[in-house]
Amino acid sequence: MSKVLVPLAEGFEEIEAISIIDVLRRGGVEVVTAALLDKSVKGANGVDVIADTLLSKVEEGDFDIIVLPGGNEGHKNLAKNAKLLEMLKAHEKAGKTLAAICAAPYVLKVAGVLKGAYTCYPSMEEVIGREGHTSEQKVVVNSDNIITSQGPATAADFALAVLERLEGEVTAEAIRQAIIA
Repeated sequence: MSKVLVPLAEGFEEIEAISIIDVLRRGGVEVVTAALLDKSVKGANGVDVIADTLLSKVEEGDFDIIVLPGGNEGHKNLAKNAKLLEMLKAHEKAGKTLAAICAAPYVLKVAGVLKGAYTCYPSMEEVIGREGHTSEQKVVVNSDNIITSQGPATAADFALAVLERLEGEVTAEAIRQAIIA
């Protein structure tokens, strides 16, 4: 069974995080949510989520993909976490997949692992840097071992792209049909 880590920081974008968790679990993937500080994490819109564990208690090598939800404050808090940045570097060095949506590609940039084409929340390319940013209106961009997407309304497509990378096209298409995406 594939295993995915979804780190949750204060100010995470709820639609993105919950869509990722839900779609991947529907597809038979083991998803572990890990909070940075306290297992109770408040999202950008005031929704409290109880994480499965704390990031300090997980090991990077246990996961096939690390998926980062965005959120204005959420991505900033993720980018300040030294353990997460080291995990992202180790994951990339091992040739494993990383995924980030909305403002979260910024975290990949801070970790020094954002290479190749990417997309993000409109205007975040000014913060992240235009190098590699695709000006096409692609909802999801797959570039080697990095999957990126634009924002809350693209969360289901993003999660399905991650699912396809893990479990294949047949599984992803079955879940796509089941959720009418």
